[in-house]
Amino acid sequence: MLQPDPLHRFWHTPIGVHRFAQAEAVNEVLVRVFAAMRATDEAAAGGPKAFYASRDDLLQRIRLPEWEQLVRFIVDSVRQTVVLANQAAWPEAKPGLQIALRGIWFQVASQGSHHDVHTHGNCSWSGVYCLQVDPPEQRSAHAVLGAANGVTRFYGPHFNRLGGAAMDFGNAYLQNAHLDIEPVPGQLVVFPSWLAHQAMPYHGSAERVIVSFNVSVHAAGGSDQLHGYAPV
Repeated sequence: MLQPDPLHRFWHTPIGVHRFAQAEAVNEVLVRVFAAMRATDEAAAGGPKAFYASRDDLLQRIRLPEWEQLVRFIVDSVRQTVVLANQAAWPEAKPGLQIALRGIWFQVASQGSHHDVHTHGNCSWSGVYCLQVDPPEQRSAHAVLGAANGVTRFYGPHFNRLGGAAMDFGNAYLQNAHLDIEPVPGQLVVFPSWLAHQAMPYHGSAERVIVSFNVSVHAAGGSDQLHGYAPV
C-alpha cells in the first residue's frame, strides 16, 4: 500500500559511472593494439575511414595483461552497478553473481561520424568505456558541434511521449528527456540494455576510441530463477 506523499517517483533508470585507476597506462597500449587490428581488418578495406567498429569477439582475440586489467575492471564495475540497482528487487542477497560478457568490441570515430539511436539485445546491461578523445575544453569548443561533440546521449523513458503529446506547464518535466554524458578517458558508463542511446557526431584532433560491451547476469549456480518457485 502506498503511503501518503505529495510526490512518488517510479520507474527510475539506473546508470553507473566508474573510473579506471589504471586508465593512463592501459589506454595507451590498447589504442595502439586497436589501430593495428583495424589496419589489418580485410573486411573493412575500402570502407568509410571516419568510423570503424570491430567484431564483438575481442574477448577471444586479445591476450594482453592490459586488456585483462580492463576486462576485470568492467566486470567488477558492472557487478557493483547491478547489485545497487537490484537491491530492492531481489528477494535475498545474491553472492557469487556470474557476469557473462555476451560481446565486447571497439569503435573509432572521427570527421563528424556518429552512431545513430539504438538499443542492445540479448543482454540486460551494456556499457561504454572511453580510451581516447580530445581534451574537454578542445572537444567542446568545436565551432559547430559544441558541447555535444562526441558525447553519448541517452534518451529516457519519457522521450517517446514527446511526439504528439499535449504540452503545457503541467507536464514540463517531460522536456528533460535526454542526458548527455561526456567522453572522458578512463570513464566507464554502465546502463540498461533497453535504454535508447547514440554516439553524437564527433570531430577532433584525436580519434574518439571507445570499448562497448553487452552482459547478462546470472546466479552463482547458473540459475535465472528469481522467485524461488517450489517444484511440484
